[in-house]
Amino acid sequence: MKKGIHPELNAVLYVDGDHSWTGMSTIKSNETKSVNGVDHYVVNVDISSFTHPFFTGQKKIVDTAGRVEKFMRKYNANAGK
Repeated sequence: MKKGIHPELNAVLYVDGDHSWTGMSTIKSNETKSVNGVDHYVVNVDISSFTHPFFTGQKKIVDTAGRVEKFMRKYNANAGK
C-alpha cells in the first residue's frame, strides 16, 4: 500500500435514535465521545438497519395500481396471437 495517498480513517460513533455503534470512517464531526477510552467522532444518522422498515419487518408490499394484473392482461392477450 502506497503511503500518503489514502485518506485518514477515524473512529466514529454512529447514532440513530436510541441505537449506537462504532466503526471506522473518513467522516469527522465537531462532537466527540469517549468509548472504552478511545475518542470517537459522533455522527447522527437519519435511518439505519435498526429503524429501516425493510430490516425491521414492517415493510408491506402494496400493489395499489394493479400493475401485476395489468401486465398479465396485456401480455396474456397477446400470447395467443
